[in-house]
Amino acid sequence: LGVGIGVVHAGYERRLAHHLGAHSTPSILGVINGKISFFHNAVLRENLRHFVESLLPGNLVDKITDKNYIRFLSNWQQENKPHVLLFDQMPPVPLIYKLTAFAYKDYLSFGYVDLGQRETEQMSSQYNINMYAPTMLVFKEHIHKPADVVQARGMKKQVIDDFISTNKFLLAARLTNQKLFQELCPVRKSHRQRKYCVVLLTGEGEPFKKTYESFLAFASANTKDTVRFVHVFKERQRELASSLLGEDIKPGDSHVAILERRNSAGRIVYKSLASVWSGSEENKFTLLDFLDRLRKDPSLLSTESILSDLNDELAPVFFLRWFYTAVDYWSDVWESALHNNWREMMPLLSLIFSALFILFGTVIVQAFSDSSDERDSVPSDKEEPGDKEKSSEANFTKESTRVPKKGFVEVTELTDVNYMSNLVRLRPGHMNVVLILSSSTKASLLQRFAQEVYTFTGSSSLHFSFLNLDKHREWLEYLLEFAQDAAPIAYQYDEHFLERDYTGYVLALNGHKKYFCLFKAQPTLEDEKLSDEGELCSPSGDSLRKISLGSGAGNIKKKLNKLSLWMERLLEGSLQRFYIPSWPSLD
Repeated sequence: LGVGIGVVHAGYERRLAHHLGAHSTPSILGVINGKISFFHNAVLRENLRHFVESLLPGNLVDKITDKNYIRFLSNWQQENKPHVLLFDQMPPVPLIYKLTAFAYKDYLSFGYVDLGQRETEQMSSQYNINMYAPTMLVFKEHIHKPADVVQARGMKKQVIDDFISTNKFLLAARLTNQKLFQELCPVRKSHRQRKYCVVLLTGEGEPFKKTYESFLAFASANTKDTVRFVHVFKERQRELASSLLGEDIKPGDSHVAILERRNSAGRIVYKSLASVWSGSEENKFTLLDFLDRLRKDPSLLSTESILSDLNDELAPVFFLRWFYTAVDYWSDVWESALHNNWREMMPLLSLIFSALFILFGTVIVQAFSDSSDERDSVPSDKEEPGDKEKSSEANFTKESTRVPKKGFVEVTELTDVNYMSNLVRLRPGHMNVVLILSSSTKASLLQRFAQEVYTFTGSSSLHFSFLNLDKHREWLEYLLEFAQDAAPIAYQYDEHFLERDYTGYVLALNGHKKYFCLFKAQPTLEDEKLSDEGELCSPSGDSLRKISLGSGAGNIKKKLNKLSLWMERLLEGSLQRFYIPSWPSLD
């Protein structure tokens, strides 16, 4: 019947099965126009035929009777298509006919005549239809006489395809878009496969009717494989008309030009007949004589030109395209809901509920936040002066420790779960800025870190994370070995290995190029005093131990002083880079 059938092994082709939505096996689904539909019934021959039929659009084939066949066949001029009628005794339209109508819906219009109805007797007698065998007629410009007929007791697909493919176009079709122009006037493939197009450039309306009819009569009498007859409305295809006729075109005149396409880029050779086409016998004799001479001497087409693409006269406007797309989308949603295909509906439902949750959640949080700000900002009149001072001092402390609403920075913890995606497989050009902290310094350092890097969050290539020193000290020590004088190297014989304080260090890690830049924590005043005392009182490693133990909670935030200046140098690319052979595992 012309239905493509394939088998997918869900085990070997998991990505394809997931893309098609086949989450269980066995599954039977149909794909048409990019739309996926699942078969939900028992696997029987009739059920499968109904399923294939349900995939097709419902307006492919019109039901034709004595009352509407004249109107149906008369639409050839408006649609610029031949019209096909199938006469048969079966009340439902055969599936093979629907599939044929879908395959050729861009070229022909299809109608079905049920010979078992009394409303079709006049039509069947007019066209002398055999009541006992399916008959297919194709009508072109003449609605009272079919252009071609095929009749067979068993309408096979090959017979129908051959019949339709030889009658895809009108005798003198109108060029309405570039695709039709390329099919009617194909590019010459060899000297023996020349295709000439005889183009009538005319106007539209009643004044040009006789001109067109005379051209159509000439085309009907000269049907040869090497020549195609087409016509163009000059007002709708101005660029084509000006290329073939020049700029001096009188609106009331019709002209004939013969052209041959040389390549797909628009290059043509052509010849325009000098006399105006009025449909007279002299015009027909001149055109016939030129075509006879052209078959013997192709060099008669001596003028070359480059044509731009034709205007698409039948293209719907933007609003209609948007409306049709919306209708198709909601029809798909409704059909999925009717079939209870909830697995396919889950992404859409999840999106809708997530949007509603975020919307209402934002409104509620904003309302509570505004009310709390108002309560905090308006002091009570009954408070004493001393109480007001304490209250204002407490409010100031609260405001200073609160992270600003606009200064929100998304900082994720670097763990073994997200290590590959956040560092090792980071996209080229992206960097992860990692803050080193401990469990005791986490709150204060994160707050100061967010304040320092907030102005740089507009860059989509920067990501911000933190690393817990208590969990991943060995990973950090391994990286610092590649930094020149970045930190003392810890060895097993170093008794103060676990006391080294790296909190406040910041690493800018480029996962793709395997290098990092280092920001060392700024020493505080208390650290400097302890460092001096350590140099006087104890040798070598004791000084670092005392610095680590002497860092007070109030001075922790000062370790990130000048981090914003370091970030500016990072974006400028002026920081020293330390390269490593490969990223170590984060256990």
